[in-house]
Amino acid sequence: MIAQAKASAAPTSAALGATAAAVALLLIGCVQMPPALPDLQGGMPLVVGQAMAVAAASDAAMQQAQALAWVQHPGLRQSIAQALTYNSDLRTALLNIDRARALYGITSAAQLPTVAATASGSRSRTAADLSSTGQSTVSNQFTAQLAITSFELDLWGRVRNLNDAALQQFLQSGVNQQNIQLTLVADVTNAWLNLAANEARLALSTDTLAAREKAYRLTERMRELGASSGLALAQNRSTVETARGDVAALTAQVAKDRNALLALVGTGLQPDWLPTQSTLSSAPNTVPAALLTVPAPLQSTVLLARPDVRAAEHNLRAMSANVAVARAALFPTISLTSTLGVGSRELGSLLGSGNSTWSFVPQIRLPIFDGGSGRASVSVAQANRDIAVAQYEKIIQTAFREASDALAERGQWQQRLTAQEAVVEANARTLELSEARFKNGADNYLTVLDAQRNLYAAQQTLIGLRQAEQANRVTLWKVLGGQ
Repeated sequence: MIAQAKASAAPTSAALGATAAAVALLLIGCVQMPPALPDLQGGMPLVVGQAMAVAAASDAAMQQAQALAWVQHPGLRQSIAQALTYNSDLRTALLNIDRARALYGITSAAQLPTVAATASGSRSRTAADLSSTGQSTVSNQFTAQLAITSFELDLWGRVRNLNDAALQQFLQSGVNQQNIQLTLVADVTNAWLNLAANEARLALSTDTLAAREKAYRLTERMRELGASSGLALAQNRSTVETARGDVAALTAQVAKDRNALLALVGTGLQPDWLPTQSTLSSAPNTVPAALLTVPAPLQSTVLLARPDVRAAEHNLRAMSANVAVARAALFPTISLTSTLGVGSRELGSLLGSGNSTWSFVPQIRLPIFDGGSGRASVSVAQANRDIAVAQYEKIIQTAFREASDALAERGQWQQRLTAQEAVVEANARTLELSEARFKNGADNYLTVLDAQRNLYAAQQTLIGLRQAEQANRVTLWKVLGGQ
């Protein structure tokens, strides 16, 4: 009898083994492998200092750049579009929005019960020595259930306020992305203008070096004819070498400015997108950044719409919701766990009458003594809310100060530029007269040197003022929230 039972059990064990092997192979096939990483070195130059490959900007970025009516130069507009597509900080901000959206979805799901379906089956054999009948037995058990696990009844608003806090953090991430985009456009424009200014300074230094070398050769010839002294020749040579040093320094600075612009853009740039030596000295109607039309008086609601102000407001709302969450944790927590299903010893009769199963397990948790941890959590949440209030007030004050400063400078720029242009003209005339007096022997070369230095400094100052005036236009656009 025992031998017969063993013989009949052998095929069953083999069948179970084959089934288990098939299930294992099926599960192995469903294993989720981590996604392949992108090409982390794509677009990188093979040699340090080599130009990066130029990639096309997205259509959305081009539309955003075209919408910036104050951007006049096509190369600057293209540079902004490239940055809006490939800048790493902006891409990180966009990914943070995706993460905040997912976290908000997780928190929102906590307001609904979690329903899970489970099915299980078991098969066991009891040896004859352990069986009450003296014979080996094989038993089966099959169950199928729907379960609601630990659903919290939100009587005090804890889950609801957690959801509100997550919503505000999601909205804050979106506004932060707008603020980063606003700052990026301003940074790219300022880097582009800085490159344009240093290109103009390099051109000025190059022209100055050529003029001083010509003057040095003339002085050297006069020295050979006895019409000039060795002191004048030495003084002239010092001006030549000074200009040569400026050319070398500005050549390196222009290269660094291009690297800074490329770092902001995140990809290569076409040569015709970059500023030239005459970009900042062009006619007023072809300047890179146009002057914004600002209403007078300027309503404060414009500043309240700035992305950084709105981000601070969303943060304040999230901190306020966290206070309600901490207070709700001091009250009892009621959760429910329930199951509804069927069970049977035979798979074929699993859905038969009388085989239903259910369970209902309510649970209440009442905090009695926690050493003051709960009330301390409320105090922490209140302190975070008060900090958020102070930060919100500071950001508003900063917005008003930045806007006031930009508007205060705006009204004086034309007068400053006109005055500096007059200074350049006066110094150019002074140099012309000084050189004529030196050639006629009416004055020494020291007067010419002073005139050269004054003219050079005045021209450098004019370039800096033109750059600063353009930067003020960009700053005004930024502090007004990109309006």
